[in-house]
Amino acid sequence: MAYSKINQPKISDVIMVQLEQMILEGSIRPGQKLPPERELALQFEVSRPSLREAIQKLEAKGLLMRRQGGGTYVKDQLWQSLADPIVELMHSDSESQYDLLEFRHATEGMMAYFAALRGNDADMKNIKRTILAVEAAQGIEAQAHAIVQFYRSVAEASHNVAMLHLVLSLSPVLHKNVAQNLELLSRREEASTIANDHRLALLAAIVRRDPEAARAASNEHLSYIEEVMLSVREEDSRLQRSLRRLKSGV
Repeated sequence: MAYSKINQPKISDVIMVQLEQMILEGSIRPGQKLPPERELALQFEVSRPSLREAIQKLEAKGLLMRRQGGGTYVKDQLWQSLADPIVELMHSDSESQYDLLEFRHATEGMMAYFAALRGNDADMKNIKRTILAVEAAQGIEAQAHAIVQFYRSVAEASHNVAMLHLVLSLSPVLHKNVAQNLELLSRREEASTIANDHRLALLAAIVRRDPEAARAASNEHLSYIEEVMLSVREEDSRLQRSLRRLKSGV
Protein backbone atom coordinates (compact mmCIF):
# COMPACT_ATOMS: atom_id res chain seq x y z
CA MET A 1 0.00 0.00 0.00
CA ALA A 2 1.37 3.42 -1.00
CA TYR A 3 1.30 6.29 1.44
CA SER A 4 1.38 9.92 0.34
CA LYS A 5 3.84 12.27 1.89
CA ILE A 6 2.50 14.60 4.57
CA ASN A 7 3.79 18.08 3.93
CA GLN A 8 4.47 20.12 7.03
CA PRO A 9 3.50 23.79 6.75
CA LYS A 10 6.30 26.31 6.75
CA ILE A 11 6.79 28.04 10.09
CA SER A 12 6.55 31.42 8.37
CA ASP A 13 3.12 30.49 6.95
CA VAL A 14 1.89 29.44 10.39
CA ILE A 15 3.06 32.76 11.84
CA MET A 16 1.47 34.65 8.95
CA VAL A 17 -1.90 32.97 9.48
CA GLN A 18 -1.80 33.73 13.20
CA LEU A 19 -0.99 37.39 12.60
CA GLU A 20 -3.76 37.59 10.00
CA GLN A 21 -6.21 36.17 12.51
CA MET A 22 -5.13 38.74 15.10
CA ILE A 23 -5.72 41.55 12.58
CA LEU A 24 -9.09 40.08 11.59
CA GLU A 25 -10.36 39.79 15.16
CA GLY A 26 -9.06 43.24 16.08
CA SER A 27 -6.37 42.11 18.52
CA ILE A 28 -3.93 44.09 16.35
CA ARG A 29 -5.53 47.32 15.18
CA PRO A 30 -5.04 49.50 12.09
CA GLY A 31 -2.11 51.83 12.62
CA GLN A 32 -0.79 49.81 15.55
CA LYS A 33 2.94 49.18 15.77
CA LEU A 34 4.02 45.56 16.13
CA PRO A 35 6.45 44.64 18.91
CA PRO A 36 10.13 44.41 17.88
CA GLU A 37 11.08 41.27 15.94
CA ARG A 38 13.12 39.94 18.85
CA GLU A 39 10.10 40.21 21.19
CA LEU A 40 7.66 38.73 18.65
CA ALA A 41 9.97 35.81 17.93
CA LEU A 42 10.10 35.03 21.65
CA GLN A 43 6.30 35.26 21.95
CA PHE A 44 5.75 32.90 19.01
CA GLU A 45 8.73 30.75 20.03
CA VAL A 46 10.14 30.84 16.50
CA SER A 47 13.35 32.00 14.86
CA ARG A 48 13.70 35.59 13.75
CA PRO A 49 14.25 34.62 10.07
CA SER A 50 10.90 32.74 10.05
CA LEU A 51 9.18 35.70 11.68
CA ARG A 52 10.78 38.12 9.23
CA GLU A 53 9.59 36.01 6.29
CA ALA A 54 6.01 36.02 7.66
CA ILE A 55 6.10 39.80 8.02
CA GLN A 56 7.37 40.17 4.46
CA LYS A 57 4.47 38.07 3.19
CA LEU A 58 1.98 40.26 5.07
CA GLU A 59 3.65 43.34 3.62
CA ALA A 60 3.16 41.88 0.15
CA LYS A 61 -0.52 41.34 0.95
CA GLY A 62 -0.86 44.97 1.94
CA LEU A 63 -1.64 44.31 5.60
CA LEU A 64 1.63 45.51 7.13
CA MET A 65 4.08 48.27 6.32
CA ARG A 66 7.60 49.11 7.48
CA ARG A 67 8.69 52.61 8.39
CA GLN A 68 12.37 53.37 7.97
CA GLY A 69 13.90 53.13 11.44
CA GLY A 70 10.45 53.09 13.02
CA GLY A 71 9.35 49.46 13.05
CA THR A 72 6.46 47.55 11.45
CA TYR A 73 2.84 48.73 11.54
CA VAL A 74 -0.57 47.45 10.57
CA LYS A 75 -1.67 49.65 7.69
CA ASP A 76 -4.07 52.28 8.92
CA GLN A 77 -5.73 52.56 5.48
CA LEU A 78 -7.03 49.00 5.46
CA TRP A 79 -10.60 50.27 5.45
CA GLN A 80 -10.12 53.41 3.36
CA SER A 81 -11.38 52.01 0.06
CA LEU A 82 -14.83 51.44 1.56
CA ALA A 83 -15.05 54.63 3.58
CA ASP A 84 -13.77 57.26 1.15
CA PRO A 85 -16.66 57.34 -1.38
CA ILE A 86 -19.17 57.54 1.44
CA VAL A 87 -17.26 60.36 3.14
CA GLU A 88 -17.32 62.26 -0.14
CA LEU A 89 -21.05 61.66 -0.44
CA MET A 90 -21.60 62.95 3.09
CA HIS A 91 -19.78 66.16 2.26
CA SER A 92 -21.95 66.81 -0.78
CA ASP A 93 -25.33 65.51 0.41
CA SER A 94 -26.65 66.34 3.88
CA GLU A 95 -29.63 64.00 3.35
CA SER A 96 -27.18 61.09 3.61
CA GLN A 97 -27.13 61.75 7.35
CA TYR A 98 -30.65 60.36 7.61
CA ASP A 99 -29.64 57.26 5.66
CA LEU A 100 -26.71 56.76 8.01
CA LEU A 101 -28.95 57.04 11.06
CA GLU A 102 -31.22 54.33 9.64
CA PHE A 103 -28.15 52.20 8.99
CA ARG A 104 -26.91 52.79 12.54
CA HIS A 105 -30.31 51.72 13.94
CA ALA A 106 -29.83 48.31 12.34
CA THR A 107 -26.14 47.76 13.03
CA GLU A 108 -25.57 49.38 16.43
CA GLY A 109 -28.65 47.77 17.92
CA MET A 110 -27.36 44.34 16.92
CA MET A 111 -23.84 45.14 18.14
CA ALA A 112 -25.25 46.17 21.51
CA TYR A 113 -27.34 42.99 21.63
CA PHE A 114 -24.38 40.70 20.99
CA ALA A 115 -22.04 42.71 23.24
CA ALA A 116 -24.44 42.11 26.15
CA LEU A 117 -24.78 38.46 25.15
CA ARG A 118 -21.11 37.62 24.51
CA GLY A 119 -18.96 40.29 26.16
CA ASN A 120 -16.46 39.10 28.75
CA ASP A 121 -15.12 40.94 31.79
CA ALA A 122 -12.27 42.49 29.80
CA ASP A 123 -14.75 43.76 27.21
CA MET A 124 -16.92 45.33 29.91
CA LYS A 125 -13.89 47.05 31.43
CA ASN A 126 -12.94 48.44 28.02
CA ILE A 127 -16.48 49.75 27.36
CA LYS A 128 -16.53 51.48 30.76
CA ARG A 129 -13.15 53.05 29.98
CA THR A 130 -14.38 54.46 26.68
CA ILE A 131 -17.48 55.93 28.33
CA LEU A 132 -15.24 57.75 30.82
CA ALA A 133 -13.29 59.13 27.87
CA VAL A 134 -16.54 60.42 26.35
CA GLU A 135 -17.40 62.21 29.58
CA ALA A 136 -13.92 63.74 29.83
CA ALA A 137 -13.70 64.90 26.18
CA GLN A 138 -13.76 68.64 25.53
CA GLY A 139 -14.94 70.09 22.24
CA ILE A 140 -17.03 68.55 19.48
CA GLU A 141 -14.16 66.87 17.59
CA ALA A 142 -12.73 65.29 20.73
CA GLN A 143 -16.18 64.15 21.84
CA ALA A 144 -16.93 62.67 18.40
CA HIS A 145 -13.65 60.74 18.47
CA ALA A 146 -14.39 59.40 21.96
CA ILE A 147 -17.95 58.38 21.02
CA VAL A 148 -16.73 56.50 17.93
CA GLN A 149 -14.22 54.69 20.16
CA PHE A 150 -17.09 53.77 22.49
CA TYR A 151 -19.03 52.21 19.61
CA ARG A 152 -15.87 50.44 18.52
CA SER A 153 -15.50 48.92 22.00
CA VAL A 154 -19.12 47.72 21.77
CA ALA A 155 -18.36 46.15 18.38
CA GLU A 156 -15.31 44.41 19.84
CA ALA A 157 -17.44 43.07 22.72
CA SER A 158 -19.90 41.61 20.20
CA HIS A 159 -17.18 39.13 19.15
CA ASN A 160 -18.43 39.33 15.57
CA VAL A 161 -15.57 40.16 13.20
CA ALA A 162 -17.94 41.33 10.45
CA MET A 163 -19.49 43.91 12.78
CA LEU A 164 -16.10 45.00 14.08
CA HIS A 165 -14.61 45.56 10.64
CA LEU A 166 -17.74 47.34 9.47
CA VAL A 167 -17.21 49.86 12.28
CA LEU A 168 -13.52 50.12 11.44
CA SER A 169 -14.22 50.67 7.76
CA LEU A 170 -16.80 53.37 8.45
CA SER A 171 -14.98 55.17 11.27
CA PRO A 172 -14.45 58.39 9.26
CA VAL A 173 -18.12 58.41 8.26
CA LEU A 174 -19.28 57.73 11.81
CA HIS A 175 -17.01 60.48 13.14
CA LYS A 176 -18.52 63.00 10.73
CA ASN A 177 -22.06 61.90 11.57
CA VAL A 178 -21.47 62.03 15.33
CA ALA A 179 -19.80 65.45 15.09
CA GLN A 180 -22.74 66.85 13.14
CA ASN A 181 -25.18 65.34 15.61
CA LEU A 182 -23.30 66.89 18.53
CA GLU A 183 -23.49 70.27 16.80
CA LEU A 184 -27.26 69.91 16.45
CA LEU A 185 -27.67 68.74 20.05
CA SER A 186 -25.81 71.81 21.27
CA ARG A 187 -28.67 73.93 19.91
CA ARG A 188 -31.19 72.26 22.24
CA GLU A 189 -31.16 72.85 25.98
CA GLU A 190 -30.60 69.59 27.87
CA ALA A 191 -30.28 67.61 24.60
CA SER A 192 -26.62 66.74 25.18
CA THR A 193 -27.42 65.61 28.72
CA ILE A 194 -30.25 63.39 27.46
CA ALA A 195 -27.97 61.85 24.81
CA ASN A 196 -25.32 61.14 27.46
CA ASP A 197 -27.97 59.53 29.67
CA HIS A 198 -28.92 57.30 26.74
CA ARG A 199 -25.32 56.14 26.34
CA LEU A 200 -25.10 55.41 30.06
CA ALA A 201 -28.32 53.39 29.83
CA LEU A 202 -26.79 51.46 26.93
CA LEU A 203 -23.65 50.82 28.97
CA ALA A 204 -25.70 49.65 31.97
CA ALA A 205 -27.71 47.21 29.84
CA ILE A 206 -24.57 45.74 28.27
CA VAL A 207 -22.75 45.42 31.60
CA ARG A 208 -25.67 43.64 33.25
CA ARG A 209 -25.73 41.40 30.15
CA ASP A 210 -29.31 42.17 29.08
CA PRO A 211 -29.28 41.88 25.26
CA GLU A 212 -32.85 43.06 24.63
CA ALA A 213 -32.44 46.09 26.90
CA ALA A 214 -29.14 46.93 25.22
CA ARG A 215 -30.70 46.87 21.76
CA ALA A 216 -33.65 48.95 22.98
CA ALA A 217 -31.31 51.51 24.60
CA SER A 218 -29.33 51.85 21.37
CA ASN A 219 -32.48 52.35 19.30
CA GLU A 220 -33.92 54.86 21.78
CA HIS A 221 -30.74 56.91 21.62
CA LEU A 222 -30.67 57.01 17.81
CA SER A 223 -34.40 57.78 17.62
CA TYR A 224 -33.84 60.77 19.87
CA ILE A 225 -30.94 61.98 17.71
CA GLU A 226 -33.12 61.73 14.62
CA GLU A 227 -35.96 63.59 16.36
CA VAL A 228 -33.64 66.47 17.30
CA MET A 229 -32.09 66.52 13.83
CA LEU A 230 -35.49 66.81 12.13
CA SER A 231 -36.68 69.46 14.55
CA VAL A 232 -33.62 71.68 14.18
CA ARG A 233 -33.57 71.41 10.40
CA GLU A 234 -37.27 72.26 10.20
CA GLU A 235 -36.54 75.40 12.22
CA ASP A 236 -33.65 76.26 9.89
CA SER A 237 -35.91 75.79 6.89
CA ARG A 238 -38.57 78.11 8.33
CA LEU A 239 -35.91 80.70 9.12
CA GLN A 240 -34.57 80.58 5.57
CA ARG A 241 -38.07 81.07 4.17
CA SER A 242 -38.62 84.07 6.43
CA LEU A 243 -35.33 85.63 5.36
CA ARG A 244 -36.20 85.15 1.68
CA ARG A 245 -39.56 86.86 2.23
CA LEU A 246 -37.87 89.77 3.95
CA LYS A 247 -35.41 90.19 1.09
CA SER A 248 -38.18 90.07 -1.50
CA GLY A 249 -40.27 92.59 0.45
CA VAL A 250 -43.27 90.25 0.67
